Amino acid sequence: MNALAQLGMVSEVPSENQTIGGSTLEQSGEEQKDYYVVKDGVKFAGTHLLVDIWGASRLDDPQHIDKALCEAAIVAGATILHSHFHHFTPNGGVSGVVVLAESHISIHTWPERNYAAIDLFMCGDCDPMKSIPTIQAAFTPERVQLDEQRRGIID
Repeated sequence: MNALAQLGMVSEVPSENQTIGGSTLEQSGEEQKDYYVVKDGVKFAGTHLLVDIWGASRLDDPQHIDKALCEAAIVAGATILHSHFHHFTPNGGVSGVVVLAESHISIHTWPERNYAAIDLFMCGDCDPMKSIPTIQAAFTPERVQLDEQRRGIID
């Protein structure tokens, strides 16, 4: 983490949403909120969607991808903290992430194959399934393959 902090990519101090009046929640004596969810009688941290899109377009445009994934985060009810995308040459693929208070959305594209692998992991009250129509509208894939995992299940 220190190497990332030196690059300005990671903060050495907690962000404002992790502190109250300069002290952590634990130090303040206030009760910490449990962000786990319960669905169908199962308690877990969050939902992780693995989304493969095939026959997709605009997979070589980092600005378009950034805008689309940020919109996908918003419609899911997530809080965007930061986004970063890298454009590769010579094939024009893009890899990137939208960091969320509730976790992340990441993408890796292969425009030469009209394919992208997208991860949507969101905790708490967010619903990553609401992001799928936004992704479909942005990239107009011919086919979407979806796998859903519940992360952090408590027995």
